[in-house]
Amino acid sequence: MEPNGITSGATDAVAPRKNGREARSRKKKYSSGNGHSSSGSIGGNIANEACDSGDIRRSDRMAMRKKRVVRSKARKSSQGGRSNVMVLCLISAAIFALYLLVCLIFFHNLPGGDGRGMKGLVKRTKEKVSQFRAKHSIGNIKLAEDVRDENEEEEVAAPKGPAPVGRWPVSIRDEDGAFEEIKHPGFPDGHVTMLVPRFWAEDPVAIHENKLMSRERALSIGTCITPDPKTGSNTRGDECPLNERTIFVAIASYRDWQCVDTVTSIFSAATHPERVRVAVVDQIVDGEDGSCDVPRAPCATDPNQPICLHKNQIDVYQMEAELAVGPVFARHIGHRLYRGEYYSMQSDAHVSFTKGWDVDIISQQEATGDELAVLSTYLTDIVGSIDPQTGLSLRKTRPIMCNTEYEGGAQGKHLRHLSQPEGIPDIHGMPQLQPYWAAGYSFSRGHFVATVPYDLYQPMIFQGEEMSIGLRGFTIGYDFFAPGKSVCFHSYAKGKNAAARNKVPHFWENSDKFKGTGVAAMKRLLGIVNMNPEVERSEWNHAEEARYGLGGARKTSKFYELYGIDVRKKTTQRHLCQFVRGKMHNMFMANLRSDGMGIDYSGVDYKWVDPRPNDP
Repeated sequence: MEPNGITSGATDAVAPRKNGREARSRKKKYSSGNGHSSSGSIGGNIANEACDSGDIRRSDRMAMRKKRVVRSKARKSSQGGRSNVMVLCLISAAIFALYLLVCLIFFHNLPGGDGRGMKGLVKRTKEKVSQFRAKHSIGNIKLAEDVRDENEEEEVAAPKGPAPVGRWPVSIRDEDGAFEEIKHPGFPDGHVTMLVPRFWAEDPVAIHENKLMSRERALSIGTCITPDPKTGSNTRGDECPLNERTIFVAIASYRDWQCVDTVTSIFSAATHPERVRVAVVDQIVDGEDGSCDVPRAPCATDPNQPICLHKNQIDVYQMEAELAVGPVFARHIGHRLYRGEYYSMQSDAHVSFTKGWDVDIISQQEATGDELAVLSTYLTDIVGSIDPQTGLSLRKTRPIMCNTEYEGGAQGKHLRHLSQPEGIPDIHGMPQLQPYWAAGYSFSRGHFVATVPYDLYQPMIFQGEEMSIGLRGFTIGYDFFAPGKSVCFHSYAKGKNAAARNKVPHFWENSDKFKGTGVAAMKRLLGIVNMNPEVERSEWNHAEEARYGLGGARKTSKFYELYGIDVRKKTTQRHLCQFVRGKMHNMFMANLRSDGMGIDYSGVDYKWVDPRPNDP
């Protein structure tokens, strides 16, 4: 059975579950009223019944032993043998201890398959708890009253330490029952919770250890489609051939009719689609919006559609659109779908890919010689960008991320990326170093997703997420590059696509329901990256700050110094693009570490100052 919220790709019709619910999560009614009783009581009652019956038997035995001891004492007392009484007491105590030990060993080792013994009891308890939870769940969403009392439930131990061993093929659908409950970030009182996949790497800090990650640790993350012939492991480091390295693609979609076309394009345009796995967080209104994994025509009538051919490589986490609180939360869930792939890519839900995009972008990534390189950009408009006959790019230019400015608003002053300059690359043969990261397109090694997961506690954030991820990544040691050429293009709501794209709803249609949550979220966002020093630390939420916080390889102050950002005055040194397009790459790449583990900024003494402060 598939977990709530996870659907197989290419579903022609939704098969009903055995319990009467559909396999794909659908919109359900929910309220904050009295919920069902705690599921923890099920297991607790079973265990208590067993313990009660055991206690009765032990009480009877203890009473009988006590009587025997009393009679023995009476006999010995009448004979005046105090020493014999002591000996008998010691013997009785030893026999009793031995008896308890034998019972414990006996009951522990009884086979659980036939329902006997302690193992059988534990198994039956877990099965009944699972049945109870399945019966009382509401799609992916449950009220907090339905969640088991934390003091009563048996906590599932989260894996600790560095990242687990990757495997391929892999799917979230294989993890039925392994999901965890989180409080929905849009409800401060925590009365609504959701079942979501666990992170592949539960503890990012265990990977980077608050210092520069070692190359050995970095190469321990990333799967190959064929296992090592000697060890049988899919984790083969850089010994994995380029064409066998797996790619994880994360897409956050909000009621977007083009999402299915984006997924189709990813598989149809790839040279090696067998090594691609797509994970979509699909926020829809049931009955109104189509699903990202359902092709335009049924697979039964046209089985050769890319979504049909690669349905086992598509994971869709479907949630009700009314619970959407912006791209940060959706992408947070998307990062939870990562399962150890060699590369990770993030894309919008309305993007078209060029022929051979997978080979092209990997070639660009490896050309940097930087294990910690992240290729990222604002995508060029699709119109006039892809040759309809060959599927290849018609563009010789590409954007570069270098233009940002402070802006104000209800959520306070924060940095926002502006329109980025597009032109013929200044650097040839490899991507060009740039200061900023973009959410619309990102390609990196898989460990970027594992070590810089999207923050759970940032609802209703739209502007600001890119500075958050970028700065956190910088402190862990990552370097950002503009691709040398684009491998995909974006459908913007302008020109001939304006009418169709303007019909797509936006998440802020739910803003009234989550009013005020964005202000608190922005304080946290800025606080974590040290961008609001004027705000007392006690004024923002510090929950799980280690998981969603900074690394120890670099400091945010170095970033602000390099690129002319004054976090106290809320100003930037303008015309930074002049430096980025001219000198930055050659100046900073000279400090790339010999083992390829990022640029060493400790010896870089540079501070950007606007040479033309009076120019527009």
